[in-house]
Amino acid sequence: MDNSFKNAPEELKDFLDFKAAQYEHPRFIETDPISLAHRFSQKEDIEIVAFLMATIAWGNRQSIIKSGEKLLAILGPSPLEYILAYRNGTCPPFIHRTFNQEDLNGFFLGLQSLYINGGLQHAFQGKSNRLDEYILHFRAQFVPFLQPRSHKHVADPSKGSAAKRIVMFLRWMVRSPQKGVDFGLWDHIPLHALHVPLDVHTGNIARKLGLITRKQNDWQTNLELQQQLLVFDANDPAKYDFALFGLGAFEKF
Repeated sequence: MDNSFKNAPEELKDFLDFKAAQYEHPRFIETDPISLAHRFSQKEDIEIVAFLMATIAWGNRQSIIKSGEKLLAILGPSPLEYILAYRNGTCPPFIHRTFNQEDLNGFFLGLQSLYINGGLQHAFQGKSNRLDEYILHFRAQFVPFLQPRSHKHVADPSKGSAAKRIVMFLRWMVRSPQKGVDFGLWDHIPLHALHVPLDVHTGNIARKLGLITRKQNDWQTNLELQQQLLVFDANDPAKYDFALFGLGAFEKF
C-alpha cells in the first residue's frame, strides 16, 4: 500500500472520491474509445458503436481510435440500419490487432439477431447483483453467431477472464450521463453491481493503494476489488474507474 494511506481507509476513500470526480469529465475522454459513441444520439446507434469500440479497446489509444474511425466509416450515419440490413459475408476489409474481417462479420450477424429479437440491452439479463450473470447470459446468445476463432473476443468470466472490455461497456451503458461521460441508457442492471474494468494498469494502481492483494488480473481479483470499492461507495463503486485510470494514465502514480 502507498505509505500515505497505510491504516487510513477514510483518507484513501477521500482521495479516490476526489480523483474520481476530477477525471469523470468530458475533457478526459477526447482520446478515449467512448468518444466515438458520443457522436450519435439514437439509443441503438450508441449501443452498437459503444459495444464495437469496447470490443477493440486494447492496444494504444491512438490505434484504437484509428480503427474505430474505420468502423464508423463502415457503419455509416445509422449503425442500426446498417446492422439490420447486413448480409453475411459482405463485411469490408478490417483488422485491429487480432480482430479481423471474419470476426467483424460474426459480430455484425450476432448484433443483427439481437436487434431483431429485442435488442442488445435485452441480451444482458440477470436476476442477482452478480455482473458475471448478465455477461454470461449475453455471451450464450451472441457466441453462436461467431466462428470458433472469434470466441476469444467475447470474454468468459466463468473461465476466469476479468472481462475488462465488456465490464467497461456496461459502465458506459448504465452509469448516469450527468457528467457527460457515460450514457445511462440502461436501468435494468443495478448500479452497485457494476465493476471497475480490470487490466494490468488498473490492477497495478489498485495494488499500490492496497485495494487488492491477488497478483492475477482475473475475475476473482475483480470481485476482490469490487468488495473493497463497495465499502467506499455502496451505490456506485464503478465511479472509481475514473480515479484508478486517471492516476495511472495521467499522473503515472
